[in-house]
Amino acid sequence: MTDFLLELRSEEIPARMQAGARAELEKLFRTQMSAAGIVVGDLTIWSTPRRLALIARDLPDATAAVSEELKGPRTSAPPQALEGFLRKTGLTQDQLEDRDGVWFAVIDKPGRATAEVLAEAIPAIVRAFAWPKSMRWGRDSASSESLRWVRPLSGIVAIFGEALIPCEVGGISAGFATRGHRFHCPGEITIGSASDYAEKLRACHVIVDHAERARIIRDGAAKAAADAGLSLVEDEGLVIENAGLTEWPVPLLGRFDEAFLAVPPEVIQLTARVNQKYFVVNDADGKLANGFVCTANIDAVDGGAEIVAGNQKVLAARLSDARFFWEQDRKTKLADHAKKLDRITFHEKLGTVADKVERVAKLAEWLANEGIVPNCDPALARQAAELAKADLVTEMVGEFPELQGLMGGYYARAEGLPQAVADAIRDHYKPVGQGDDVPTAPVTVAVALADKLDTIAGFFMKNMKPTGSKDPFALRRAGLGIIALTVRSSLRGDIGTWLAAARRYFVDQDIVDEREYPDAYATKDAAISAGLATVFMDEVRDFIADRLKVQQREAGVRHDLIDAVFALGGEDDLVRLLARVKALQAFMATEDGTNLLAGYKRAANILKQASVPAEAGTRGGAAQVLEEGTPGLRLSPECMTVHDAALLAALDTAEPAALNAVADERFTDAMAALASLRAPIDAFFEGVMVNDPDEVVRAYRLGLLARFTGAVHGVADFSKIEG
Repeated sequence: MTDFLLELRSEEIPARMQAGARAELEKLFRTQMSAAGIVVGDLTIWSTPRRLALIARDLPDATAAVSEELKGPRTSAPPQALEGFLRKTGLTQDQLEDRDGVWFAVIDKPGRATAEVLAEAIPAIVRAFAWPKSMRWGRDSASSESLRWVRPLSGIVAIFGEALIPCEVGGISAGFATRGHRFHCPGEITIGSASDYAEKLRACHVIVDHAERARIIRDGAAKAAADAGLSLVEDEGLVIENAGLTEWPVPLLGRFDEAFLAVPPEVIQLTARVNQKYFVVNDADGKLANGFVCTANIDAVDGGAEIVAGNQKVLAARLSDARFFWEQDRKTKLADHAKKLDRITFHEKLGTVADKVERVAKLAEWLANEGIVPNCDPALARQAAELAKADLVTEMVGEFPELQGLMGGYYARAEGLPQAVADAIRDHYKPVGQGDDVPTAPVTVAVALADKLDTIAGFFMKNMKPTGSKDPFALRRAGLGIIALTVRSSLRGDIGTWLAAARRYFVDQDIVDEREYPDAYATKDAAISAGLATVFMDEVRDFIADRLKVQQREAGVRHDLIDAVFALGGEDDLVRLLARVKALQAFMATEDGTNLLAGYKRAANILKQASVPAEAGTRGGAAQVLEEGTPGLRLSPECMTVHDAALLAALDTAEPAALNAVADERFTDAMAALASLRAPIDAFFEGVMVNDPDEVVRAYRLGLLARFTGAVHGVADFSKIEG
C-alpha cells in the first residue's frame, strides 16, 4: 500500500472558491479511481491561495484483475446480431459460451499498475475541473480547446510513494518541485513524498492546511486584541476568508482615530470587513473601539509595525469616505430623500418604490386601525412606512446596500423622529432568514407585515409565483416572514382579509388590471372581479399554507399532523391553527391518541366498505342516519346493546364538548373530549357486530360509526394521520 500526493499550483485562487475547489478535487479523484476499480479511503485535501493539494493514503500498487461477463443474442438470432456482438466484444465466435441458447462473452481484464491509472487520471481531473469562473492564458488561449483554470496553472507535483507520476496537462509536466512562500522562500522546493510535503512547505513559510491557518488567525486575532485590553468581534466568515488569502498568516492589531467612532458602528465594521478584510474590536464596555486586526501574509522583521502603519492609512481613507457619507446624508431629511423614490423601479409590472411605499403605508395604517396589530398607533405606522425605504437613495446605502433599513433608523433618530418610527424603519425588513430576530414592537410589526403582504400580493397578482427551486423575488422568504411575525406577536385575524386589503391598494393605483389575466379569472368588474379575487386568495392561501408546513416540519412537528389540521379547511387564523396542531401532536403522543386513531381507522374502513356517503360523517348526516337508521326505520330498544348505548352516550357528551372547546380555542380540552371516546369505541368493536344481518341494526350501527368519525373530524382529519 502506497501514499499518493498531488499538488496543482497556480496563481492566486480567490478565497471564496477554495472550499468548493477542495470538494471538486475530492469528487473528481474518487470518480477516476472508482472507474479504475481502486477503492479510496479517507483523503486529505488542502488549499492555499496558490495551490490545491491531495494526499491519498494506502492505495494499492495495482488494480485487481477482473472478469467481465456480457450477455449477447440468442444462438438462434440472425447472423447480423451475432456479428454486432462480436464487434462490440472484440472476440470470435469460438470464444463465446452457449448457455441455454444464449451467447455470453467472458472478458478477462488484467490488473493495471496504479501509477499508470494515476498518470491518466491527473490530466482528466484537471481538464474536468469545474470552477465558478475560469480563464485561458498564453499563446494557446485563442483556441477553445486550450486548458482552462481559475488562474494560470504553473506547476504539478504528482508522487506515488517516492516515484514521479509522469503526466502532462496543457504543456505543464508533473515534477518533484514546488515553490514556497512568495516572499520568504520564492525558490523551488523538492518534495520527496507525501509524508514530507507539509513539513517541507512549513519550513518555507507555507502552512498548507487551511484549517490550521484558520486556527492561527482565530486565536491570534483574539490574542492581539486581548493584549491591548480589547475583545475581538468574532467573525468566522472573515476567519475563513483571511485563511484563503494567506499562506503564513500573522494577525496584527492596528488603531484608527477615535473621531471616526461618531459614525454608526455597523458602518465602521462593514467598512473594515468588506473593503479591507479586517476584524473589529470592542472595549471593556462592549462598545466598538478604535482598533482593528489585520492579517499579514509575512513574518515581518519589524514585528509588523510598517504593515500596521500602512493598513491604518488605508482604513483611515475608507472611514473618511464613510464619515462623509454619514454627514452628507443627514443634511437631508428622510421625507425629502423619500421624494426621490419615484426614480427607482420596484418592478416593471408593479410600479416604483414610491408606489410600493404608498401601498405599504396605507396597509400598515389599516392593520393598526383594525386592531390586527394590537397597541399600534396608526399615525406612527403610516409615518414609519412612508419613510422606511427612504435610505435607499442615500450615499451610505449606495455604498453599502447591506445597510438599508439600518441606516434609515440612524437617520430617523438623528432627525429626532419618534423612537417607534426609527425602530420600525430599522427593522421592517426582518425577519430576513431563518434564525433572524423577529420584531415585536407594534409599529415595527405593522410596517414589516405590510411590506411582506404587499410583496406577495403584487407578485401573485402578476402571476410571478415561485416555481420549483426558482424564487427570484424571495417570495418564500416573505411568506415565512409573515408567518413569523404573526406567530411571534400572536396576531389574530383572517390572513385572507389582510391579503385582500393589500390587493385593494394595487387596484387603487391601477397597477392591477384584471384584463391581463386569463378568462378563468372572470371578467372585469367596477372594482375587483370576484372570480379573480377568489383565485388569487386560493393561490396565496395555499402558498402560505405550504410555507407553514415547511416551517413546522423544520421545528419538529410531524407532517401528517399538520396535514390533519389543514385538511379541515377554512382556517386562516395562523395562531389558532398552530395551537390546534400543537394540541394534536401532544394528544397523539399519548396512549389514548394512538388507540383512538386505531379506532377511527377501523370505523372509517367499515363505513367505506358499506358505501356510507361522505356526508354521513358530518354531524347532521350522522344524526339523520342515527335517528332513522334507514328511511322509515327505527331501532327498537331491545335491539340496542349495552355497547351501542355506551357509545351513543359518550358521543352525546364528547361531540358537543369537543366542538365547544374548538370554538373557544381550548384545543387541549377538545383532545380530552375525544379521548373520552376511546374506551366506548374499543368496547363497541369488541362487543357488537356492526354488519348485523338485521338491516335496521346494521344501519343504526353504521350511523353510530358515522357520528363517531364526524365528531373526530370536528377536531382534525384523522384520515391524514399515519399509524
